[in-house]
Amino acid sequence: MGSQNLKSQNLGIGIVMGSLSDWPIMQGAWKFLESLDIDLPKTYQILSAHRTPEEMLAYGKSAAQRGIGVIIAGAGGAAHLPGMIASTSILPVIGVPIRSSNSLDAWDSLLSIVQMPAGVPVATVAINGAKNAAILAIQILALKNPSLLSCLKNLKEKDQERVREQNVQLSRELADQPKHKLDT
Repeated sequence: MGSQNLKSQNLGIGIVMGSLSDWPIMQGAWKFLESLDIDLPKTYQILSAHRTPEEMLAYGKSAAQRGIGVIIAGAGGAAHLPGMIASTSILPVIGVPIRSSNSLDAWDSLLSIVQMPAGVPVATVAINGAKNAAILAIQILALKNPSLLSCLKNLKEKDQERVREQNVQLSRELADQPKHKLDT
């Protein structure tokens, strides 16, 4: 399915962050989406709730008309960006709290994003959890486009295989160790 068709179905993902210093974390979402074998439209932009409020408001209000179906918003410190985007958009917003140089070990970011008032929901992933935000975005978009379900199924199968391989590796590494196994 081509990008244009997905865009017309609002199956794009918008990735926004408060500053360039957030990019090392947020690029985890971008790189993960790039690694998938799907032609999913995506955008990225720096928007500051405090420094460029007009641009941020315009982005949130116009995202659906531009083909975006889910917004991933990352921010550190006071982390107002995800909530402010959610206040202006009808789209689902996934917040990524970012551990930044001016944060309180990211607790301020996490609590700011998680504690949204009723009527302004922001789904929140773990601190620095941009990859999980991308996976959640695909899960949300799969509700509109069942062809994305095969992508999700492949992801789960790869994760399962990776864990099985790690178990074999661990068994090899511990093969020479005395056995202390519980009978169950």
